[in-house]
Amino acid sequence: MESLLLVAGAGVAAGAMNALAGGGSFVSLPALIAAGVPPVLANTSSTVALYPGSAASAWAYRDGLGGVGDVPLRKLFFVTLLGGSAGALLLLLTPSRAFDFVLPWLLLVATIALGFGRRIGEWVRAHCRVHPAVVMILQFFLGIYGGYFGGAVGIMMVAVWGLLGSHDIKRMSGPRVLMVTVANTMAVIIFISAGAVQWRETGVMLVTASLGGYLGAVWGKRIPAPVIRFGTLALTLFITVVFFLRTYG
Repeated sequence: MESLLLVAGAGVAAGAMNALAGGGSFVSLPALIAAGVPPVLANTSSTVALYPGSAASAWAYRDGLGGVGDVPLRKLFFVTLLGGSAGALLLLLTPSRAFDFVLPWLLLVATIALGFGRRIGEWVRAHCRVHPAVVMILQFFLGIYGGYFGGAVGIMMVAVWGLLGSHDIKRMSGPRVLMVTVANTMAVIIFISAGAVQWRETGVMLVTASLGGYLGAVWGKRIPAPVIRFGTLALTLFITVVFFLRTYG
């Protein structure tokens, strides 16, 4: 019962984080591992559990959906879907021990993206602009990352989209949440078909993450952006350090 309460609370927090700034897997994945779920199975179960929350957030942002620069939303949709499928298959082929070894580094990459992704994107945007085809290729690889792990992938997408020109970060919230959902769509289907889901914990987190995702989208319109950013970054940095100590300490 205690482990299920932990998973339930983590689901609310993770769903809200994904809607507000991304990085919900920083909460859901450690909670599932703490509940006794093996790392690879925890990652697949986390993806399935957070999927409805992302979809709920995308629905809440439906009025802000649109293309990115010269790239139509439909093209982003399909290339992200293909990447997410490839990433999910790659995860299922990864041995549990190997994933446990690489997990802290994935968390570190996601933490850097959360902390500095926008600044890096602004610096690159100030020095160059790229062809939409290049952004599509990068979006495909972000789809792979999203299907495989997905931590802070929304922030990475916004940084890449910035290469097409100057964009309002708030206006990108709708497409960001939608593309994260798209990246996980085939991943969810693949994980369920492969029987790679711990349904007892996933079922609980699925319900609470859906609630958290919708509430996060609503709160995101009221909470100051600096507060959201600081809280998210502090939490993700702490969890990253904990996993490095757990794996290499």
